[in-house]
Amino acid sequence: MSADQPLLNAEVLEVFCPLHVVLNKTGHIVQAGRAFHKLCLGKNATGHRLLEMFEVKRPRQVKSLKDLRACAGTRLHLQLRNAHRTELKGVFVSLSDGEGAVLNLSFGISVVDAVCDYELTSADFAPTDLAIELLYMAEAQSAAMLASKKMNLRLQEARMMAEEQAFTDTLTGLKNRRALEPLLERLIEREQDFALLHLDLDFFKAVNDEQGHAAGDHVLKVVAKRMQHETRPQDNIIRTGGDEFVMILPSLKEGTQVDGLARRLIAAIEGPITFEDQLCKVSASIGTVLSLNYERPMIDQMMDDADLALYGAKREGRGCHVPYSAALRLENNPNAPIDTARSMP
Repeated sequence: MSADQPLLNAEVLEVFCPLHVVLNKTGHIVQAGRAFHKLCLGKNATGHRLLEMFEVKRPRQVKSLKDLRACAGTRLHLQLRNAHRTELKGVFVSLSDGEGAVLNLSFGISVVDAVCDYELTSADFAPTDLAIELLYMAEAQSAAMLASKKMNLRLQEARMMAEEQAFTDTLTGLKNRRALEPLLERLIEREQDFALLHLDLDFFKAVNDEQGHAAGDHVLKVVAKRMQHETRPQDNIIRTGGDEFVMILPSLKEGTQVDGLARRLIAAIEGPITFEDQLCKVSASIGTVLSLNYERPMIDQMMDDADLALYGAKREGRGCHVPYSAALRLENNPNAPIDTARSMP
């Protein structure tokens, strides 16, 4: 039999071990299975010496075809001399006529490497090869993980939507009272300076009473949009109920900045609002506090002080801004002791 002719029936080997190599007596490849050709990354393996394509890692003494013949029947650890440097396990068997040998690499390649690096499929393995079961298991695991990931994403989205709805005012789209305390707690825990602004609409009750609740709802929606237009993306506007709003303004620590914002809000809210061709006249009174004016900022204390400042604005004629000061508390209750936790001017 000549060196360039197949030494064994190719069809039989293709069925039993598609990942095989047939060698002639000089150690050159004369026949290879379809799966082995994929390991060559597009190159034709026929005609190449086996040891030019593989490095034998174990047994370490294997350096020649003669050494391979000496290790016939034992497990070989090999590494492809290609870009992937893939490691395989195989069994070398000399043919009885002494003209050649067969190297069977079935069962010897990592399923991950086979799929990822060489795109091997179930058709590249013998029907009885355990690799097929591993491929099925890998595909099933991959499908299960993908389904689980999609389910987790849907659950996460549903949870986020539920949380968003729980903290959102359905009429205005602003945050609602439930969101107030967590937002303030987060800023206080981070020791981040912020301004707290308490806003109440003036004459809103008259709109509700004289023009109806539909007109009142329309006013609240318009006012919400105007407040959003005047504030920054990082600012939080909370409708605490009725016609009252609280704004949490991170990093604002200058009284002049807060006063400027309050004046812009008042001017925007006083702009004409019409509902069914009727003018709805409202204005805004605002009270503010700064977190840096407290030795230990506390939510209840800051809300109480902002409330006092708001009613100070109401007393001054409405449609204005009043920042909190200790004088407001004395004015509201002359007999009240001064709280040393505040460092107000």
